[in-house]
Amino acid sequence: MEDRFALLIDADNVSAKYIKPILDELSKYGNVTYKRIYGDWTKTNNASWKEELLQNSITPIQQFSYTHGKNATDSAMIIDAMDMLYTSELEGFCLVSSDSDFTKLASRLRESGKTVIGMGEDKTPSPFRKACDIFTVLELLLEDNTMEKEERNTSHHPQEKEQKKENAVSRDQIEEAVIKIITENQNDDRETGLGEVGSRLVKLYPDFDVRRYGYSLLSKFLETFPKLKLIQEGTKVTVTLYEDKSKKERLEEYIIQQIRSNGRYGISLGSLGNRIRMKFGDFKVRDYGFSQFKQYIQSFPQVELEDDGERTRAVYQMGDDSRLYRR
Repeated sequence: MEDRFALLIDADNVSAKYIKPILDELSKYGNVTYKRIYGDWTKTNNASWKEELLQNSITPIQQFSYTHGKNATDSAMIIDAMDMLYTSELEGFCLVSSDSDFTKLASRLRESGKTVIGMGEDKTPSPFRKACDIFTVLELLLEDNTMEKEERNTSHHPQEKEQKKENAVSRDQIEEAVIKIITENQNDDRETGLGEVGSRLVKLYPDFDVRRYGYSLLSKFLETFPKLKLIQEGTKVTVTLYEDKSKKERLEEYIIQQIRSNGRYGISLGSLGNRIRMKFGDFKVRDYGFSQFKQYIQSFPQVELEDDGERTRAVYQMGDDSRLYRR
């Protein structure tokens, strides 16, 4: 049975343009049994919500602004949330607001064992973000529809996008956290699954979201860290650390892994080159004794290049892996 959630929206601090992404995102976590939105519907600035309420079956709660300049919706939303906590069988709450006034509410709901998902704009203060189990930036949900550009734009470093997100957790912090997770599991003779990495990163940083860094998948994001290695066996994906090898050995191992993972059709040299530059930012083919990237890839014993008239692809030839690094 799916977890049941109550969706509570602060109309005074969230735009109506986010409603579809909000509902789509929340559907990943469970079934939304309550959908309520709070605001002063006598005001013209909430008019954009009216059509969305009808289309998405959201119940509007009227709250008059008794004092000029004060947000009247906060108290009504908090009271309803506490009523639901004690009278309804819910597993979690989704609080949609860019206001830090709901920080205490999020903490109280979590103390009662409920999952709290927060959503708000990028301006949302840190205390509210940290009070939630998961916090999602609404601007990222709008961008998510175009995230397929990841593969098409691999020549543009996602780090450039990351630097524009002032509130994003730094890549160094993420790498350090993942290495610590893997090391702890290794000390207990346990593997580290991709799912565990994702869930623990969210626990450490509730507003962690790979979409902030230009990716739609956690696996693709982790592959950009030189010290991390992903191993897939069927549907199981584990995350481990590269052995203490020279940069040259790690580079060669990564190249073989990328070519092999694309099966008998191989990978185009353009895509392979982009992936290498993303993972090894200072990669230069001349550093390895070659003037052309094509010549460098040709030097791998078990890699053949195939030209279909439009592009050249590197294809892995099955054989004895022990020859790979005897060069």
